[in-house]
Amino acid sequence: MIVKHAEFIKSATRPTHYPEESLPEIAFAGRSNVGKSSLINVLVNRKSLVRTSNTPGRTQLINFFRINDAFTFVDLPGYGFAKVPLAVKKEWGPMMQTYLSRRSNLRGVVLILDIRRIPSEEDLQMLQWLRACGIPPLIVVTKCDKLSRNQRAKQAAVIARQIGVETGDLCLFSALTREGLDGVWGRIELLLHEGQGIV
Repeated sequence: MIVKHAEFIKSATRPTHYPEESLPEIAFAGRSNVGKSSLINVLVNRKSLVRTSNTPGRTQLINFFRINDAFTFVDLPGYGFAKVPLAVKKEWGPMMQTYLSRRSNLRGVVLILDIRRIPSEEDLQMLQWLRACGIPPLIVVTKCDKLSRNQRAKQAAVIARQIGVETGDLCLFSALTREGLDGVWGRIELLLHEGQGIV
């Protein structure tokens, strides 16, 4: 995929604020500090289309980005960071659940996991939401450059077993080396063009 145009459209918290449902959408979800913003920036070949932060939990809105005037990337709030105020945390669940259950042009969700971590309860809950809503999940495992080949193979097997998929269903990715970039794009294109499940 060659990205010639990428722009921020708007932020929203509820359906009345979402952009029109004229373009297919791919959403991105994951724990705070899992590398979600970095993944999106590498996918669109921009350094700062999506703001990255050393402070996890900064993304507290649903952010929409138009790509090539053909489809939309949607950055969902990161979850699972302890220092985010409880009142904000309580809003995240309903806000994301409303988006996932009501967005008719949503083609799939990229669920991002850290290769060094066991999937959390929030990760498993997100996957359960997606499956309950009939939304195809694409599992991308980030920060693969942090481990050796043997370590990442072992971790990938553990993660796959935890979430109930085959190891081959995982897309291993590194924002630093761009390893796995073509594989992630290939599966996103499948979702956009065919609307078929990955996992």
